Amino acid sequence: MAGICCGIVGESEPTAAVKPSSRASRRRRMEIRPFKFVADVAVPPPLENSCKRQKLDLFPSSSLRDCGNAVENWGTNERINQAEQKEKGFNSNETVELSAHPEPLKREVESRVDEQDCPKFGMTSVCGRRRDMEDAVSIHPSFFESNHLISSGIHFFGVFDGHGCSHVAMKCRDRFHEIVKEELEAFKGATVEWKDLMKRSFDKMDKEVQAWTEKPESAKSSNCRCELQTPQCDAVGSTAVIAIVTPDKIIVSNCGDSRAVLCRNGATFPLSSDHKPDRPDELHRIEAAGGRVIYWDIPRVLGMLAMSRAIGDNYLKPYVISEPEVTIMDRSTEDECLVLASDGLWDVVTNDTACGVARMCLRAQKPPSPPGSPGIEAAVRGGAAESSDKACWDASILLTKLALARHSSDNVSVIVVNLNRNQQ
Repeated sequence: MAGICCGIVGESEPTAAVKPSSRASRRRRMEIRPFKFVADVAVPPPLENSCKRQKLDLFPSSSLRDCGNAVENWGTNERINQAEQKEKGFNSNETVELSAHPEPLKREVESRVDEQDCPKFGMTSVCGRRRDMEDAVSIHPSFFESNHLISSGIHFFGVFDGHGCSHVAMKCRDRFHEIVKEELEAFKGATVEWKDLMKRSFDKMDKEVQAWTEKPESAKSSNCRCELQTPQCDAVGSTAVIAIVTPDKIIVSNCGDSRAVLCRNGATFPLSSDHKPDRPDELHRIEAAGGRVIYWDIPRVLGMLAMSRAIGDNYLKPYVISEPEVTIMDRSTEDECLVLASDGLWDVVTNDTACGVARMCLRAQKPPSPPGSPGIEAAVRGGAAESSDKACWDASILLTKLALARHSSDNVSVIVVNLNRNQQ
C-alpha cells in the first residue's frame, strides 16, 4: 500500500563536498521532501561519494493503471493467481472454488451491488408545537434479502402519524417492515402482487395492534400517557404511508392523511390521496356502514376522528378501516426524488412547494457532511434526524423549518428519497 510521508533529509547524506557551516548545507539538512513507502521494497543505499539521491522507480505506469482498475481486472488477476498457485502445488478448495469461473462471478457480484445500492435519503422528525411527539419514522434500506427471483434491492420507507397516543405509531415503526418482509418471503420467486401484498400487510398490522391494545398489560408495558386514561387503549391509532422502492418500481400504500409525492422531470405527481371523512367516496362508505360524519371545526367520523382510515382506533370500527390505497409507479430516468411526510407538513405546504424545495436542495450539490454535525443538530433540536446524504438531509430539514415557519400546529416528519440513478 503506497502512502505519502515526510522526512528530514540530510542526516544520511554525505556532506564531504559541502562545508557544514555553509548555507547550502543548512538548506539541505532542513529541506523536507515527500517520498513513498512500499511494503517489502528494499531501498538501495546511496552511491559512494555521491551527493544526490538515487532515483527509485517503485511502480511502473502499467502497475499504477492496474491498481486504479482493480475491480475491472479482478477476473484476470484471479486467473493469474490460480495459475501461480497451481505451479507452486497449492491446493485450496476455497481458492479453486472462487477462481473457477471468475468472469461470471464478477458479473454476478457487480449486478447484486447495483441492485442493492440504496437510494440516498434524509429524514427529519420534530415535535413542533404539540405537547407530545406522536409521529414515528421507519427507514430500512435493503431490508429484504432473497436467493430467489425476487430482487433483493428492495427498500422500505414509512411515516406513521399517531393520534390519541404514540404507542400505535411506535408499534408500526418496529413491526411493519417485518410483516412486509414475511409477506415477500411467501412468494419464493414468483411474481409479486404488490397490491394484495400491501393490503394483507396492513390488515396484519391492524390485527396485531388490536390484539396488543386489548390486553391491559400492554398499556402498562408501553409506558405512555394513555394508560392513565383507559387501560385498554382502544382510542389510539396511527396513519401510515409506506413507500417500497425497488430497482424498477415505486409502491406507495397509504392509510390516513399522511402523503407521498413524486418529483419527476420538474413535475409533481401525488402518489397518495388523503383519507378525509368528507371525501365523497369515504363519506359514502361511512354512511353505508351506519356511521356519520360530524363537522366539529373540521369533518370528523362520529365527531371524533379527522380521518376516515387508520391503523388501530378499535372504538370507531367499522367506520374507520385500515385498508390502504396502493399506487404502483414504474421508475424512470427522469425521477428526481420522493417526499413522504405527515400532515404536519401537508397542512401548510403544497405538493408543488415541497417538490420545489426538495429539487432545489438536490441540485445544489453541496459537499457531503457526516451525520451529527452541530448545524443539523441545532436545526432539529427536540426531534430526530437520520440521513445517508447531505442534500436529502438539507431538503428534509428545510421542509420541516418551512412548516414550522408557517405555524403548523402538528408534529412534522419528513423523508426525502433521492431517486436519481446517477446520484454520486
